[in-house]
Amino acid sequence: MNQPLAGYHFMVEWGGARGGFTEVSGLDVETDVMEYREGSDRDFNARKFPGMRKVSNVVLKRGIFQGDNEFFEWLNATRMASPERRDLIVSLLNEEHEPLVVWKLRSAWPVKLSGPALNALRSGFAIETLEVAHEGFVVEHG
Repeated sequence: MNQPLAGYHFMVEWGGARGGFTEVSGLDVETDVMEYREGSDRDFNARKFPGMRKVSNVVLKRGIFQGDNEFFEWLNATRMASPERRDLIVSLLNEEHEPLVVWKLRSAWPVKLSGPALNALRSGFAIETLEVAHEGFVVEHG
């Protein structure tokens, strides 16, 4: 019997230093639905056709390390008409650290950077969040 793959062992290559990430979300794709009905159509329902595809922004989370300012520098390099675009690769890995499933995102650039939630009454690590827009992805199974 097949088992679903565990989602906790993964790697992200994003064109920066190779740092670990605690979470990746937003690997979503959706197709718009276009409706059309001719006035003389005997059926009183609209016909449905596939329209434009939309991809969600991807959210990357990782711990903050002293001296590591790469997310902010990438965001800061983004200008109105010419953002610094990078291809991102998210790989779900097996026990031998080999890719099982790979998402390849095209032309990603940062749209939002969130600093950590600081709370003197809680223990935990300081986590920063980077949201990136992209122009689509492909999924490859190894």
